[in-house]
Amino acid sequence: MASADSLPPEPGPDADIDELQADIEKTRAELGETVGALSDKLDVKTRAHDKAAETKEAVVQRAHTATESAKSNPAVPAGVVVAVVAAIGLLWWWRRR
Repeated sequence: MASADSLPPEPGPDADIDELQADIEKTRAELGETVGALSDKLDVKTRAHDKAAETKEAVVQRAHTATESAKSNPAVPAGVVVAVVAAIGLLWWWRRR
């Protein structure tokens, strides 16, 4: 919230009609912006939708980065597949014994 020192001065007692009307219009515009900001904060459904879209975009970006990393270094995913197959084979052999 703005302090009284940072607010622009109001028109003085000797202000003419044009200055008063300009001040009123400026105050209306500021009030409109404030009401708009408050209504945006209170619109939970839209905020949740926006957050879900941001999260989705982040997940897509991470998946893209992981895919590019795997394409540039295919030995790592191949090593993981070999390790998983070896673990399954070992468990199968162990149970049959």
